[in-house]
Amino acid sequence: MILAHVPTDSVNVGFVPAARRFGLSVVLLTDDAEAHRQYFSQPGLTAYPREIVACDVFNPLAVIDAITCRAQKPAAIFSNSDHLQTSTAIAAEYFNLPRKDWHVAYRAKNKAEMRAKLKARGLDTLWHAMVCDQAALARVLDSVPFPCIVKPREGVASQQVSLSHDRAALTAQCAAAWSKQPGQPLLLEEYIAGPLYTLETIGDDKKLCVLGGFQVKLSPPPYFVELEASWGTGLTANQETEVIDIIRRFGVGFGACHTEFVMTDSGPRLIEINYRSIGDYREFLLQDTLGLPLFEIILGLYAGEPLPQLDIAPGAALIRYFTAQSAGRVIGAPNAFDRHSDDIRITFKPLRAIGETVSLTHSNKDYLGVLRGTGADVQRLGLEMDRISSELAWTIGV
Repeated sequence: MILAHVPTDSVNVGFVPAARRFGLSVVLLTDDAEAHRQYFSQPGLTAYPREIVACDVFNPLAVIDAITCRAQKPAAIFSNSDHLQTSTAIAAEYFNLPRKDWHVAYRAKNKAEMRAKLKARGLDTLWHAMVCDQAALARVLDSVPFPCIVKPREGVASQQVSLSHDRAALTAQCAAAWSKQPGQPLLLEEYIAGPLYTLETIGDDKKLCVLGGFQVKLSPPPYFVELEASWGTGLTANQETEVIDIIRRFGVGFGACHTEFVMTDSGPRLIEINYRSIGDYREFLLQDTLGLPLFEIILGLYAGEPLPQLDIAPGAALIRYFTAQSAGRVIGAPNAFDRHSDDIRITFKPLRAIGETVSLTHSNKDYLGVLRGTGADVQRLGLEMDRISSELAWTIGV
């Protein structure tokens, strides 16, 4: 069983074909069955679910009910959705299948619970507060350290994340969020200045393997849109070990995990623990640069396989995202391509089709296209990525 929300290439081009190669027959549970049926009606796909089942995948009881209605017990229950890790873990526990600890999955998704757990275990004392309305905001305003981050408690992809420099800006940003979704829980956090890194790990509950990490380039504040990521943190072994110690003590141990942190003079400070594999096409870049069948390895854990000895190939990898600078209709856009030159491979995927309407959200929902490349030499890869980037252009009309 694979649980999914909206159609994504991570699931439908990554994990569904991997499951078929692994010898598993895929039943896809989703709360948007029609969108997935349309997705799999596209030409050129190499693997399809055996069945697509409509289900409230956010409700673990509904997931269990949907599975018990079937004659055959599942061999594995898996999701790579940021939203569905808790439901997946609870359902897998009911069927006594390999899984994440659902308590840890819940705390990783609920960023207020993540902060509370880190503080309770003495792992991080970052100032934070959760507010659901103006009255709650008023009660904490005097204690807010500015600048301050505002973000949805269960947010993803930098959506509605912003930086407030004073009380007026913070009040306005919260009011704007509540005008769209009254009562939405918002997390206020002390701002951590410094370079942003990621750490990518995979484990089978007995051992945890560090695959590596990215250095991430963000858009200028007050927003935090990821614009580029280069493979290799450049950090010392001791610095990476500090991050590993934090996430292990938090409870991370099974499956893939994507951790974001800022390196400060006093050590790493966690931004988020995303208890799933990395997304936004970096999962494909990761697989290419590591030279590993990463999707199959991850699914193997859920089917009861131990984590194999991983022979990680060294290499350079870079991904670059192109964002819309204005709202409007896409009139012109570059076509997809996959180019090989010597030891360099560069792939471009458009994310918005001609005729689509773009609304600025100051998040990764504004991406127009993604360029990813791998090679043996960092400098040569960067120069080739720069050259190709200069040739890519979009036209957005009113």
